[in-house]
Amino acid sequence: MTRLKQRITGLIGAAGPIPVSEYMALCLFDPEEGYYTTREPFGAAGDFITAPEISQMFGELVAVWLYQAWQGAGRPLPATFAEIGPGRGTLMKDMLRTWSRLDPALVAGASFALIETSPRLAEIQKQTLAGQSVALAWHQAIDTLPPQPLFIVGNELFDAVPIRQFVYVGTGWRERVVGLDGADELHFFAGAGSVDPALLPAAAADPPQGAIVEVAPARSALMSRIAERIAGHGGAGLFIDYGHLQPGIGDTFQALRRHQREDVLANPGEADLTAHVDFAALAEMARAHGLDVQLSTQGEFLLGMGLLERAGTLGADADLGTRQAISDAVERLAGPDAMGELFKVMQVLPAKKAG
Repeated sequence: MTRLKQRITGLIGAAGPIPVSEYMALCLFDPEEGYYTTREPFGAAGDFITAPEISQMFGELVAVWLYQAWQGAGRPLPATFAEIGPGRGTLMKDMLRTWSRLDPALVAGASFALIETSPRLAEIQKQTLAGQSVALAWHQAIDTLPPQPLFIVGNELFDAVPIRQFVYVGTGWRERVVGLDGADELHFFAGAGSVDPALLPAAAADPPQGAIVEVAPARSALMSRIAERIAGHGGAGLFIDYGHLQPGIGDTFQALRRHQREDVLANPGEADLTAHVDFAALAEMARAHGLDVQLSTQGEFLLGMGLLERAGTLGADADLGTRQAISDAVERLAGPDAMGELFKVMQVLPAKKAG
């Protein structure tokens, strides 16, 4: 039993069952035993591999999108280029290299920020980005960024923001909680809390017994803060995650450890816990702030941004092994059987002025 599991078991034994959102937050972000505060989750030796770790092409195309958004806004300076939830710093490193080639004046005049809540990950990012010729600032929240146009990317950000789950029992929806069974093991139960059905997707109107629906007020709140910044000061946002474009019902709460799925209650603090992102809910939040939103799959987005052309350029003078590696990376990033369909992209831009 993990130390965090012992603590959670003791907490539930003393105070009663806890909502899924609280369990997820403890597992991921507990200051002493949380997954993101204690371990290296990324890469082949970790529990999962993110798109920037697969190929530099991903970061280059994201950088081009942000650069085009900046150009479309009239090239405002000063401006902030930021990544929220920057992992190991690989994406920011690839973006900075790309911007330096595209437009040295941008790199000289803009400020660059990383928004990271984990002190341990911030240290890893500082190592990855050591020797950069730009001034980098670290922030724990978006609220402390300077009041100027913001061009921001979040890759695999929202899937780690805690969700609430509700289960349909009897004639209504009850909050799903984590409690203790007869053997003092962690177990899911239907709690006492209920939810206003008006807050649930249309598919939840006539559910079978035991159906599960997920809502993510913390994700919506984070998206709202980002959208408020862009609406108030200008800028653009690009958010890439695995999830669905249409709202629905179903249990997407999952644990990943050493690249394998496992029971979400098995090893608190030692596995990455995630849930699919409801992009329709995020888009609604951004549009509520008067912003334009475009949704697509990752494959559509990367191919539209020139992934194949970039792969051709990189492979032009390369040996056979390198060309094969580039081709494999394209397939992993954009292929329908890999990340291309599972991952979705949300582009957030200021509303176009009429006339």
